[in-house]
Amino acid sequence: MAKLNNLLPPFLLLLLTLTSAQPDPETRKTYIIRVDRTAKPTVFTTHYHWYTSEFTSSESEILHTYDTVFHGFSAVLTASQAENLNNHPSILAVLEDRRRELHTTRSPQFLGLRIQRGLWSESDYGSDVIIGVLDTGIWPERRSFSDQNLGPIPKRWKGTCEVGEKFGKNNCNRKIIGARYFSKGHESAFPGITVGNTTSALEFKSARDADGHGTHTASTAAGRYSFNASMNGYASGVAKGVAPKARLAVYKVCWKNSGCFDSDILAAFDAAVNDGVDVISISIGGGDGISSPYYLDPIAIGSYGAVSRGVYVSSSAGNDGPNTMSVTNLAPWITTVGAGTIDRNFPAEIVLGNGKRISGVSLYSGLPLKKGLYPIVYPGKTGSLSVSLCMENSLNPKEVKGKIVICDRGSNPRVAKGVVVQKAGGVGMILANGASNGEGLVGDAHLIPAVGVGSDEGDLIKAYAATRSPKATINFKGTVVGIKPAPVVASFSGRGPNGLNPEILKPDLIAPGVNILAGWTEAVGPTGLDVDTRRTEFNILSGTSMACPHVSGAAALLKSAHPDWSPAMIKSAIMTTASLTNNQLKLMTDEAIPGKASNAYDYGSGHLNLEQALDPGLVYDITNDDYVNFLCAIGYGPKTIQVITRNPANCNMKRKASPENLNYPSIAVLFPGSGVTSKTFVRTVTNVGDDVNAVYKMKVEVPAKGVAVSVKPDTLVFNEKVKRITFTVKVTVDSKNLNLGDTGAGFGSISWADGKHVVRSPIVVTQVNPL
Repeated sequence: MAKLNNLLPPFLLLLLTLTSAQPDPETRKTYIIRVDRTAKPTVFTTHYHWYTSEFTSSESEILHTYDTVFHGFSAVLTASQAENLNNHPSILAVLEDRRRELHTTRSPQFLGLRIQRGLWSESDYGSDVIIGVLDTGIWPERRSFSDQNLGPIPKRWKGTCEVGEKFGKNNCNRKIIGARYFSKGHESAFPGITVGNTTSALEFKSARDADGHGTHTASTAAGRYSFNASMNGYASGVAKGVAPKARLAVYKVCWKNSGCFDSDILAAFDAAVNDGVDVISISIGGGDGISSPYYLDPIAIGSYGAVSRGVYVSSSAGNDGPNTMSVTNLAPWITTVGAGTIDRNFPAEIVLGNGKRISGVSLYSGLPLKKGLYPIVYPGKTGSLSVSLCMENSLNPKEVKGKIVICDRGSNPRVAKGVVVQKAGGVGMILANGASNGEGLVGDAHLIPAVGVGSDEGDLIKAYAATRSPKATINFKGTVVGIKPAPVVASFSGRGPNGLNPEILKPDLIAPGVNILAGWTEAVGPTGLDVDTRRTEFNILSGTSMACPHVSGAAALLKSAHPDWSPAMIKSAIMTTASLTNNQLKLMTDEAIPGKASNAYDYGSGHLNLEQALDPGLVYDITNDDYVNFLCAIGYGPKTIQVITRNPANCNMKRKASPENLNYPSIAVLFPGSGVTSKTFVRTVTNVGDDVNAVYKMKVEVPAKGVAVSVKPDTLVFNEKVKRITFTVKVTVDSKNLNLGDTGAGFGSISWADGKHVVRSPIVVTQVNPL
């Protein structure tokens, strides 16, 4: 799917992409221009001088120039100007700017972090590591961002604290050591509207967070200890991030109610790497579960530029699960993070007039319903979609006044449905999942008494609402910890297989992403709705957006404990030590279908397990050349690879590389649909354990009936001189006897063990019928 026809130059392929819609030639849009940096004529003193003189008609057209993770510029152009640039010999690619969406604490303990021992102690809580957060900005006054007892800012830091609307130099400190904002792509997409308080919605033309998402993700990754934290009484306790002493560099690229534009995201990547961050956390991606090829994806391009310079990048897997092939941010150099539950919940109970009690979830903190039962109604029984979804102005006050209203989940925000019910005179709401959401539930800070229930419970309540004189009430139970089983794969978490290159298993792993308590902005209430006048220091949110910064914080801790480790080594340590079991010591299950066993398409290598990641024993390292060989292997030509890597690639290898042979900590095997077929994969591990004379033996878990796996050598013997060893994995499939079940894939693993460490890599076998 991601293979290019190398008979056509890349700029022609891109030209076909950009001109297929036949736009008005005078329509002006923002384009990102990838320039061959070596082609600058000597007559121009700077690249910017060259761009403004040769490629644009005025300096005002250029929005951003890029010179670190990407080389080129973004500019506002007509379609005909973009077409002309595509034909210029110095231009490698022209990408139309696209809008992205945000993928929207007890979790450190749940991950195995303990005070004064283990990874927190060994890394000094991440104190010397800088995490760059690309998001909606930050609310700097929150306790989570105190710099009390922090040492001096690392001397290598080259960033700045950019002054803007309601954000001054004094808003940075030894915790928030840098802050920038990027709005030019956004402003060019909405001509005549500038960000800031001139817009209808409250926003700040600065790094100050008007949305809340960025404050939440930043404090999840690196929030300081905050005592007596809660969200309106829920989840009371001590709030803290995964790396409490890590420094934060904030890059605001997303704007309230407006999304995030590629040109701004790429500029933030460029700045972050130049500034000196060690980790980049980006909870942003496509909102439709569709991923662009790497050479058309500025997040993939910016991430490569960062990783190639030693910066670890983690990103969210998207919230379009449980649909298959819904995972996004697929580049192999990115750590792609899905979401799981933790062992804390916020139960609410629906009591029906027939005596039945139904469990749900809610974060409602207002006055409870008065004693007694209330009439219950399901307006969607008429068959009207807008009414069933409780869309704006869809409900008839005569039908719902004084009643508890059943609303179906979907389309408009969950909390907004309650506002619609309230406006129509309803006293409460039951929010019912549809079949696509299954039984997965997340807490919401509703403005009226409301509770979310799973699909099966929703059907049961709707059936009762169709009986004569149905009545109900809702009881709110507060916070409950010690929930079992946990973790469970969140129903919304983006699932595999990888839609671009199924040879690379995605997501890479899952981390806590359901009902996560973290810092919040003062600009809006916990629902984010304009009508919500409440203000809270902390908020509880769910999404792979919340899972990603857990891994970013984990990477910061590992970088602090092992400063010489590459991004791939950190990623390997996290993946090969991930856990497959829950707190009942059973295999993880899937929230979408309670009790159903989950698999590597759901959780990748498993759930983040920081008790083990500090000392993984062996790691799989990957070099920049390895990534280039991978891009050659998937069919990208030299010029197309240069769009991603900045440098032309030589793909004229004696033996064609196989994408499966990227030294990845997981193995995905694709086989044709008939006969007996074998494939051999090559992997190299590096001994990073304390014992230089370690001896590791192999254990294989066969993926499915009809599959055989052999490893040579099956014993790895290390010593002072032998720190890296290469081995082969041969996978043989007998299609006549193959049984892959209803998933269409077999799931197994190979593990290296020395008595202290277990270094596990999942193996996924899929049968593919050629087109």
